[in-house]
Amino acid sequence: MIHLTADEALHIARRTLGPGCAVRDVGLLEAAVARPAASVGGSDAYPTLVEKAAALVHSTVRNHALVDDNKRLGLMLLVVFLGVNGTRLHASNDQAYDFIVAVAEGELDAVPDIAAALAPLISADRTPARRPVSAAPH
Repeated sequence: MIHLTADEALHIARRTLGPGCAVRDVGLLEAAVARPAASVGGSDAYPTLVEKAAALVHSTVRNHALVDDNKRLGLMLLVVFLGVNGTRLHASNDQAYDFIVAVAEGELDAVPDIAAALAPLISADRTPARRPVSAAPH
């Protein structure tokens, strides 16, 4: 399983959201990208890829590490996280918007609920997994 780093998340934010992307709390971003790899009693807290993706989206969208654009960053990190792990998000713009807004507004508030909503929107990709583009120096 490939997990994103905070530096990669910042790079993705700056590349997709533009140079005006402002970080409010880098610690919250670090926590969001670390959450999918969390363990409890030596076992993965989120054992499946879809649960890890749900945890990442939940933390990114709800923690508000950025001044603005947390929902957009959550979607971008979701797409990259799934992609580097050999899975694709197959959602229309409307489906992706509705999903992210449901997480942001608390309609989907627990990781199992987020994972259940996400599962029908993803499928395995045939391309090999690889790390995202290296983070550029800040």
